[in-house]
Amino acid sequence: MNIFRLTGDLSHLAAIIILLLKIWKTRSCAGISGKSQVLFALVFTTRYLDLLTSFISLYNTTMKIIYIGCAYATVYLIYVKFKATYDGNHDTFRVEFLVVPVGGLAFLVNHDFSPLEILWTFSIYLESVAILPQLFMISKTGEAETITTHYLFFLGLYRALYLINWIWRFYFEGFFDMIAIVAGVVQTILYCDFFYLYVTKVLKGKKLSLPA
Repeated sequence: MNIFRLTGDLSHLAAIIILLLKIWKTRSCAGISGKSQVLFALVFTTRYLDLLTSFISLYNTTMKIIYIGCAYATVYLIYVKFKATYDGNHDTFRVEFLVVPVGGLAFLVNHDFSPLEILWTFSIYLESVAILPQLFMISKTGEAETITTHYLFFLGLYRALYLINWIWRFYFEGFFDMIAIVAGVVQTILYCDFFYLYVTKVLKGKKLSLPA
């Protein structure tokens, strides 16, 4: 494992922990898109079904279990524990417009036409757009809490580091996965505008505001 993948995994984990701590400490899920979190839970569930069929390493298995567990814990906090604080009126993105096309694409473009491989491909495609309900919610409300922007920053940083990881692996290991790379590029592009606002406003102590 190279340093870029390791730091990418740690950035991903940091994003998840930041979100969970934000919800738990404030006893509120205000400003958090439950729909994005459901999509991420679906991403991890369909991607890590190989937990039942193969073992790669203790690190790999542990991280997969953490991702799945934290994803469902977040969904539970939003829709059950702190349901009264969930702002469903602003979380209105039509997720079926993401899930259905992504599901169709996974059937058409994959590495191997087998159930596990199609579900893995589905998870890769879905992850690239799963943050859209959250970004849509922020644009609709016009602003975001600082802690929420930190969550989004580390989530975007994880994907950017993974792009570097794939470049590294191509040059030093000869590994190349077009599906993962294209999906990763799409996901990183979705974060570009947010990264700019994060660096120019949030890191300078200003509140992040977006046009509604």
